[in-house]
Amino acid sequence: MRAIVVVTTVGTEEQAYLIAREIVARRQGACVNILPGMRSIYRWKGKICKDGELLLLIKTLEGEFEGVAATIRELHSYELPEILSFGVTRGEQGFLDWLAGCVDKNADFADEDDEEETAYED
Repeated sequence: MRAIVVVTTVGTEEQAYLIAREIVARRQGACVNILPGMRSIYRWKGKICKDGELLLLIKTLEGEFEGVAATIRELHSYELPEILSFGVTRGEQGFLDWLAGCVDKNADFADEDDEEETAYED
């Protein structure tokens, strides 16, 4: 199955974490990156608006798109949340295998939270 990246934006860090956590916990996505500090300018109901937002990048498989979209709609505060999918044309095979394993609903692994953030070093 083909890997995809689903993007959505939210208005608060709390909502970003809630959506990200649920997508990973439900095994709909392997990883969700939360990118703060975005500035969005858009047209809504006849007006030009500007807001600060956070961008979520959700790594998953094509077959999980509908579930990811449903989770976003369930938990999102926006009347019309952005939900876009981009196909992955190439990727490191080890990463793609890990991604597929993370969304495998039949895999036997614990769904425990690691409350500490992992720091990555160069």
